[in-house]
Order: sequence, then C-alpha cells, then structure tokens
Amino acid sequence: MDRIDAMKVFVAALDEGSLAGASRKTGRSAAAVSRAIAFLEDHVGVPLLHRTTRSIKLSEAGERYAIACRKLLADLEEADRNAAGERSVPRGTLTISATVFSGVEILRPIVDAFMDEYPTVNVRLHLLERPVNLVEEGMDLALRITHLSDSTLVAHPIGEVRRVIVASPRYLATHPHIAGIADLGKQQIIAMENMGMDSWSFPPLEGSSVSRSVSFTARLVVNNIRAAIESAVDGYGVTRLLSYHVAPEIKQGKLQVLLADEEPAPFPVNIVSPYGRLAVPKVRAFVDFALPRLRARFACLAKDAASAPQAPIQPPRGRVSAE
Repeated sequence: MDRIDAMKVFVAALDEGSLAGASRKTGRSAAAVSRAIAFLEDHVGVPLLHRTTRSIKLSEAGERYAIACRKLLADLEEADRNAAGERSVPRGTLTISATVFSGVEILRPIVDAFMDEYPTVNVRLHLLERPVNLVEEGMDLALRITHLSDSTLVAHPIGEVRRVIVASPRYLATHPHIAGIADLGKQQIIAMENMGMDSWSFPPLEGSSVSRSVSFTARLVVNNIRAAIESAVDGYGVTRLLSYHVAPEIKQGKLQVLLADEEPAPFPVNIVSPYGRLAVPKVRAFVDFALPRLRARFACLAKDAASAPQAPIQPPRGRVSAE
C-alpha cells in the first residue's frame, strides 16, 4: 500500500472524527479505511488511534504522527502546484475554534468579511467553552485567550487582555465602599462558573511569593458572560471578567473598574494553528486576513477598557471623611 495514500486516509479520519466519516470523504469502503490505518500502524510500530464503535481518539504517538502527516501532505500539495506553475488558490472548508463570547462578538464579523473576500472558502466556526485539541479534532485554527502550554502549536500574537473587577455606579453608590480586596467579602458578588464561584485569587504582595485569595458567598452564579455583564450593569453586584468582555460598558460609564492595582498579569491573545497548517492556502489566507483586523480590534477594546478612571474609593457611610 502507498504510504502517502494511507496518510491521506488517516488525516481524513481525523478531520471527519470517525472511520466511517473517512470512508465517506475518501470514497473508500470501511474495510479499506481500516486497512490503511493498520498499514501505517504496522509501519511505525505503535498504535496511532484508539477506536470505539462511534469515534476515534489519537494516541500520544498518533498526535505527533498526525502533525507530521499534515505538514507532509500540505508540502506535497504545495509542491505539486508550484511545479505546475499554478498560484495556490484558497479553497475548501476552514475550521476555526473560539469561545462563545469571543467568537460571536469579535471573530464572527471577521469571518463574514473573509468569506466575502474568498468565495471559494467555506468556514466552520466552532464556539466551545472547553479546551480543544486542534490536531485531534481536525481544527485549522483557534482564537486563544490564555497562556499557551502546547508547544506543538504555532502562535500568532494579537494582544492581551486584563482580568478586571467591575461594578455599576448605581451599585457603588448604595453598598459598602471597596478600599481593598478584603472588602470584596462584604459585597454582592456575581460569579462566573469558570472564573471562581466562591473565591478570587490575586497576585502576591511585594516581597512575597504567596498568592492571595478572597472568599465569598456569591449572590448570583451564572455560566454566561452576557448574563454577568447585564446583571452588573443593572446594579446587582460586583463581577470579575476579562477586560474585552466589558470594554463597551466601561467606555459608556455603565461599569467602573475596581482595584486596578490588584489585577493579575494580563492574558495573551493569539491565533494558533497546528504545525504545518500555514502551508495550506486557505489557512494562510485567513491568518493574513484576520491578524491585522484582530490586532486592531483588541487594541481598540484595550483602549475602551482603560478609557474610564478607576472607581474612586468612597468613605464608609455614616462617617465624615478626613479630607
């Protein structure tokens, strides 16, 4: 059996998520697909896939092998086009992953504009609130707002976002003043399920290596960013989100930043892709198209999130200020 051909079947199985999907995509029988995978496993001497009746999952060796296969196949495709004297034309289906909020609010308009510019490229935009293994799940790109730990990904820097504590002027006018992080325990907290439901952590004090935390009993717990924003704007509590989540509300004065001096280090924002995917014309075209637009968008959001001054520290009610 031809090894390159078997690699194409292997990658098709990863892209489709099953051997049956690879059979449909490649026009081969299920038995032929299984034989191609078995041929590669015999050749490399280790299992590449863990199979179930409905799905497949890459082994540790399979993850490394899949990266190499994608790069090799992309290089071969590009070499064929160059030899034929053809200019690589982006075409096919591009798969992109992002969180729900960043995908809807930031990435979707850029994807729409990209499809206008490249009518031969279709896009699958997967909006997921969970970590995504790009290689295993057959994704071309992802918008990541976090510190990166996967060394197999190629990162394209976009900017950074802060983790901010905010409340509305209405709330601040009618609740105990917030002079330090210890005062958060006295407040009505709107907590996000994945951002600390009963405590928030803060950087160590100068000269210490021990992080600080503040515990609380949340007044409201939500699993949707927009719900937390709207409840905070309406004066129902203090919440902690990323700066790009609330940049418009901060700019409009609907929310004010609290305890800015206590903010942790910002999170980097990147577009990431598996090694070798940039050689694919549709992937390179999107990265070249989206990067300047994403950088401009996050720069604008950073400016908006810093446009309003930090909420002033109010003296406790019932006492006269010393000033």
